Amino acid sequence: MRFVLTLPLIAALAAPQAAYAQIAVADSGDTGWMMVCALLILLAALPGLMLRHAGQVNVRNALSVMAQGAGVIATVSLAWAIVGYSLAYAPGSAWLGGGANLLLANLAQLRDGLTVPESAFVLFQLALALLAACLLVGTVAERTRIGWFLGFAPLWLLLVYAPITHAVWGGGWLADLGVMDFAGGLVVHGVAGFSALALALIAGRRRDPASVGHAPVLSLAGGALLWIGLSGMVGGWALGATDDAATALLNHHFAACAAALTWALLDHVLGKRTSATGILSGALAGIAAIAASAALVGTGGAMLIGVIAAFLCRLVQPLVARHVDDSASVFAIHGLGGATGMLLLPVFALPLMGGVGFDIGITLTGALTSQAIGLVIVALWAMVGSAIAALIVSMLIPMRATAQEEADGLDLAQHGQQGWDFR
Repeated sequence: MRFVLTLPLIAALAAPQAAYAQIAVADSGDTGWMMVCALLILLAALPGLMLRHAGQVNVRNALSVMAQGAGVIATVSLAWAIVGYSLAYAPGSAWLGGGANLLLANLAQLRDGLTVPESAFVLFQLALALLAACLLVGTVAERTRIGWFLGFAPLWLLLVYAPITHAVWGGGWLADLGVMDFAGGLVVHGVAGFSALALALIAGRRRDPASVGHAPVLSLAGGALLWIGLSGMVGGWALGATDDAATALLNHHFAACAAALTWALLDHVLGKRTSATGILSGALAGIAAIAASAALVGTGGAMLIGVIAAFLCRLVQPLVARHVDDSASVFAIHGLGGATGMLLLPVFALPLMGGVGFDIGITLTGALTSQAIGLVIVALWAMVGSAIAALIVSMLIPMRATAQEEADGLDLAQHGQQGWDFR
């Protein structure tokens, strides 16, 4: 009797049903991975760079350089949300994105071609922009006003960072030219490094030539946080929790280790003793270099890229310091490191060298030419754009602190506080 009663229900379930379109949903694992990677990069940008920069300046300026870093995080974050992301990634021309995503409007449930929501992609890209902007703080530390920097950083984002990001990663004209950059060797490290060079030249030298880092232990702690946090760049640009992400993380670490030991060895050979802070400087040079190719090269290639980058950056750093007062060596480490990795990418991406190879139709000569052209264009764009942004803001707010403020220390002059109270 019960079976008879259930016959209508069985018949209803067996009857043909109307077809409904499947709604694409984000992969929770990939989404979670990208969010974690974004937070790792923020860890590098906030406590990492703040501690590293604070340790590299005079004790009277440690608090001011950390305050500038926090202020840059705030202003650049808002600028990215209001217009920066749209200029970098919204559909537009080959030169710049459109206005579809102003104030982060019209974000898609899934970023095109990915398994993550566009909001997670926005967060990851925000973290990269913040890291690049915060690197600039250390370049002109101890001599720039915080008000000037808070005006410069968002303008730099719009004039320099967003257009270059669109050109390389947003389907723009440099991507069409064949420029390759897996995770920011050019777009993040290179742009920040060459922008830093322009700022250091404009700002001029510190009035106290004897100013040295007061707390190497803070620099080491900050550098260690950068080593860990910057793994989020290469892992996140795999755009999911995949084998590419794991490969990129391994190569990131191996390049950093090889570069750290190379720098330490050169310190010992050239200076008869190994600098403690130099070990982390070497690691960061290797990290900047491997970013462009982290998922595209083999283990041996990653190590060699780290060795070559550390060798070049260590030899060039004192030469740059003679002519340019870059307080944190952003150009010598990140700029030259990223540039080195960009030019080495085509060589170590070859299957013969353990890499993944090129798409059909791309030759080694063509790839090297594209990388070199892209590097030159981006370097010039970063320097000229940074100079324009600096001069525009300087018309409203003076860039340099006064001689008396520099003598007193920017902690007391600008904030009425001191980084350390020994009472």
